[in-house]
Amino acid sequence: MSYFKTNDGVSLYYSVRGEGRPLLMVQGWTFTARLWEKNAEEIAKHCKVICMDHRGHGESEKVMYSHSIARYAMDVKNLLDELELENVTVLGSSMGAAVLWSYLQLFGNHRVSRLICVDQSPCQYNGPDWKWGQSSCYDVESFIRTCDQILYDPRGAAEKMAKGVFYEEPGAEQIKEIADEICKCPGEVRIKIMRDHTNLDWRDFLPHIALQTLVMVAGKGTVFPRQGCAWVGEHIPGAETVYFEKSGHMIYREDAEKFNRIVAEFVCR
Repeated sequence: MSYFKTNDGVSLYYSVRGEGRPLLMVQGWTFTARLWEKNAEEIAKHCKVICMDHRGHGESEKVMYSHSIARYAMDVKNLLDELELENVTVLGSSMGAAVLWSYLQLFGNHRVSRLICVDQSPCQYNGPDWKWGQSSCYDVESFIRTCDQILYDPRGAAEKMAKGVFYEEPGAEQIKEIADEICKCPGEVRIKIMRDHTNLDWRDFLPHIALQTLVMVAGKGTVFPRQGCAWVGEHIPGAETVYFEKSGHMIYREDAEKFNRIVAEFVCR
């Protein structure tokens, strides 16, 4: 297991597989690098694959401070600088896409050359001008309910989330595996980063991204309406959008073969 120290002294876990063009894979809210297991080994046959755990997540240090999308973006920069990588394709799933949007907003195209966004709406909350937010955390009241469930039933909240990221009903073993990984993230951390994430709106920034971009949209997702995630591909100049018509939010699990093939082809163009 490999670790590095961020510029504020936090120990973060990462892994490196394969050789060639670099691909950094960034997970979403409470998810871990281990959940790329159906993807990283296969994609690493074609390129160098780097996976990381956010602070407070997975195998990374369980600090209770600095949980914001911007700080997570700085953690990504710290890792790319640590490994001295150039021309990196960065892939963010769900909240991980927002972390990468923040990275580009803060640091421009520093060390990165391509972007992959996996099933993330640019705006979590619904409002008069937006109706494609997150299905269970779409305004302040629903955020409070999310926090209450995490505080009083953290395992139940994790299992509910594990069930909700699939289109096809997952088996008990798969639910347990994903919930176990979610539960590595303390409840306080889950709430702090979601508080920041839900209040951000990236619609004004996405049209200014100047990278070759691939957007992946779940055709059967219940976390976001497909229109919200598709909006990303429609508003990043020149972006290519691919739909996974038989997948829920966890595209890389439900249609791993297609996901792995498309990602490897995009990195190696």
